[in-house]
Amino acid sequence: MSAPAPQFPAPAVPESTPAPVPDLPGPAPRNGWSWPVLLLPVVALLPAVIAVLQLGRIHPDEVYQALEPAWWRVHGYGVLAWEWKDGIRNWAVPGVLAGFLKLADLLGITRPQGYRAVVALPQAALHVWSLWAAYRFAARRAGPVGGWLAVLLVGLYGPVLVFAGRTLGESFSASFLVVAMEALDRRERPVRAGLVGGAALGLAVVTRYPSAIFVLASLVWLVAARRWRLLAFTCAGGLAVAAGLGALDWATWGSPFHSFIAYARFNVFSGDAAARFGSDPPSYYARPLLTAVPLWAWGAALLGVAALRQRRSLSLPLWCAAVYTGVLLATAHKEERFLYPGLVLAVLAAAAPVAAFITARARPAARWSLVALALATGLGTAAFFPSGDLRADQFRAIVAATEGGGARGLLIVNEGLWGAGGFFYLGQQIPWLTCDWPRDGAFQHAMRDRNFNRAVTFEDRALAELQAAGFRVARRIGRETLLVRE
Repeated sequence: MSAPAPQFPAPAVPESTPAPVPDLPGPAPRNGWSWPVLLLPVVALLPAVIAVLQLGRIHPDEVYQALEPAWWRVHGYGVLAWEWKDGIRNWAVPGVLAGFLKLADLLGITRPQGYRAVVALPQAALHVWSLWAAYRFAARRAGPVGGWLAVLLVGLYGPVLVFAGRTLGESFSASFLVVAMEALDRRERPVRAGLVGGAALGLAVVTRYPSAIFVLASLVWLVAARRWRLLAFTCAGGLAVAAGLGALDWATWGSPFHSFIAYARFNVFSGDAAARFGSDPPSYYARPLLTAVPLWAWGAALLGVAALRQRRSLSLPLWCAAVYTGVLLATAHKEERFLYPGLVLAVLAAAAPVAAFITARARPAARWSLVALALATGLGTAAFFPSGDLRADQFRAIVAATEGGGARGLLIVNEGLWGAGGFFYLGQQIPWLTCDWPRDGAFQHAMRDRNFNRAVTFEDRALAELQAAGFRVARRIGRETLLVRE
């Protein structure tokens, strides 16, 4: 019998030296259940809870491209924006939301905030999926502990907390894109990875057509990486979703891909979007980008520059974010919310090396300090992005105006039609008008018509005129005042 080979201990590594942070994915992380898994639903539900309790909207599209069309589908009335008359949108998202709105109706949930919570369920489930994908993506590079830290860095990132519970195309699309990035990053089971990744990319486009930029960037990345089998099944998964979109448009608009073609014609080939909504120089995005990127992500950029010297390649989410941001800079019509999907992918790419760096620190005091600093700077970005008024007080006042019955008509002062909450937040079929000043025709009509017995005014505009017409102050909700008259 031969003697056993001698065993030598591995050379010690100084505790103060962090381990190298490779960006190339490692083996698939284990899916064993442990207490950190409880972080996932808690963190993932925060955006939905915030959106339901806060109400309001980031942009009118949150109401009039999702919630109001869903209400119209279920109840047969509502305010339909011009896109739904010209066939420039598809019915996928409003159709799903309409199903949950119908469920709320069957359950007897009639209060707007209540059925808004039911409608939030599919988006909350999607966000859980996206954060699980973020964990898997980061765990390949930073280990299980680093993966859970990345979940916190992404899930508690300020714009994610604000956007991920909102019914905007950017919000739905960003979640699907995170799922796609993780799937296409896998080194094992390319058939399943490609089908999941391709389907997620396709759904990102269905929920928001400009996300086709991410699809093209992903395909270029796969070609450059020579991952041919993964590329083939990615195309197969995406084509399956595209076939579904074609069938949906055929059933709802009368021809396959009607909404996609109409959208591209208006926004890409005609220049009508810039003519109608305005155009801005690339510098428009300078302030949003500087304020929305957390401090820890800039630290990841420094780590990434060092890694680039060795590999001369970018991770898929970082590559996609860079391409997408470049296209936005070159596009005439610009809005802050357009940046959100690219920001999420950039943060996903940055979270892995930052998590690996922090978890490799030997001294617990330094490690926890870095975690606290990273989370605080990520949360702090919510104060700057998005920069607009969410109208949260106004939406809560509109909901309060119809509670308890008795409302026959509502006047909203200091607001336009597309800034209000539509019939979705009224919860009943009563006439409602918006106006800016007492001299406006809508204001004068509401004062003469006694059916208008509820009014909501922002910062007490026209308060004296409303009281002169018989209204009295019922309650104040933030900057909004709710008035009633008999």
